[in-house]
Amino acid sequence: MKPGTKKRVPREKKVLKGMSDIRRYFHRNETPIVFISATNFNLLGMDEWVKNFKYINYIDCYDGRHPNVFVPNEAPHAEFQSIEDINNYLLQHKEVLDTVSAMGRNPKSVFLMFDEETEKLAKKAKMDVWFPKAKLRTRVDNKIITVRIGDKAGVPSVPNVLAKIESYEQLREVSKGLGEHLVLQSAFGDSGHTTFFISTEKDFKKHQSEIIGQGEIKVMKRINCRGSAIEACTTKAGTIVGPLMTELVGFPELTPYKGGWCGNEIFDASFTPEIRQQAREYTYKFGEQLRKEGYRGYFELDFLIDMDSGLMYLGELNPRITGASSMTNHAAFAHADAPLFLFHLLEFSGMPFELDVEALNDRWADPDNIDSWSQYVMKHTQDSVDIITEAPESGIYRMNPDGSIDFSRFDYHRRAVASENEAFFLRISGVGDYRYEGADLGILVTRGRLMTDNFKLNKRAKKWINGMRGKFKGRGLQPAPTAGAYKIL
Repeated sequence: MKPGTKKRVPREKKVLKGMSDIRRYFHRNETPIVFISATNFNLLGMDEWVKNFKYINYIDCYDGRHPNVFVPNEAPHAEFQSIEDINNYLLQHKEVLDTVSAMGRNPKSVFLMFDEETEKLAKKAKMDVWFPKAKLRTRVDNKIITVRIGDKAGVPSVPNVLAKIESYEQLREVSKGLGEHLVLQSAFGDSGHTTFFISTEKDFKKHQSEIIGQGEIKVMKRINCRGSAIEACTTKAGTIVGPLMTELVGFPELTPYKGGWCGNEIFDASFTPEIRQQAREYTYKFGEQLRKEGYRGYFELDFLIDMDSGLMYLGELNPRITGASSMTNHAAFAHADAPLFLFHLLEFSGMPFELDVEALNDRWADPDNIDSWSQYVMKHTQDSVDIITEAPESGIYRMNPDGSIDFSRFDYHRRAVASENEAFFLRISGVGDYRYEGADLGILVTRGRLMTDNFKLNKRAKKWINGMRGKFKGRGLQPAPTAGAYKIL
């Protein structure tokens, strides 16, 4: 330092006060933030809200036409068993590491799924992970722990017992009082693979290898219920709560898994005002308890509404962004204020902020701030394996008066959908990919509803499903290889 010069004092971070400051902060953001995942679906459009937000993906859904998506050339790798495997592969890929290095100093990373190996690889690549630690996420993701967190928060679960199950006889002994028809869930996994409906010993024997020896099992009374989903973000200022969404569950036209999630609807009159209010209150309480457990940031809760009693129960927790995040972050209230995920980034940015969470939650609960959209996730539902020879490209499709579906134009914006006769389709499986039972083929997003008031697929939904499924063609394999399935979305 030259004589006579003053020592430079670091500037204090300016406190962000209200939505205008928060939006401007991200509009001018200079810190590289990267969403690393199989596709960019879960955070679709976030790059339009946050300067220097990029996607590094394994699947090229856009055939190289999305300006902020980078997909490296295929490199040799072991067979993927999970989304974590994909992310760990990407974080060791030379092209990815070169791309990250060129972004500048200390880029930040966000994921759909990650494990402790992912954290080590991100650190090696000199990237911070803007999510709670994998170890903590794993702990609260445990369905048994979720029940206990809910109990602390005053958020009830369906009447249940938590027990290690050793036999059918023992199951019946521990579940006395829950009725003849039971639902069993193991600690981890999604509802399509780890939820078992048990009424008889025959049902039990069918799944006993997935129940016995799996540690504590959640044994629930089976209720006549409707599924719903709600996303939220717990921050130092409080828990910000999104709208309650209906869920598409177990439709054989979309998924081979009984009880498997396959889409969502968001609209102003989902369920009754009383149920929507109860869901918001439960979610706020759960978020506040999560923060006491050490967790912060984005999460999603599934609620089960008992159609006989009208009671609402906690279904499960997803301590992450989810397949429903695209719906939450594109709703009308998000465009009026900011996407919910922006508050997750704000929480991890280290920027001091002041926010009236109560006022924000009140605005987001206003039906006038919720427009009507739906999405479905289409899997290969047949017990067969082939190679895809034709696949529809991502973009906007139009339904003709006769119900047939035609490609209209390429786009990567959901907002480009102008009416209920149009839809945005995001292709997941493409030409040359294996098509096996449970493989994700693509996601369709459209205005309006896909279900009736009785939670059945409506006629329009079936036309969209049949039309888009018909655009996939494949050729058989001799002999057919064994293909595993894991959750991409």
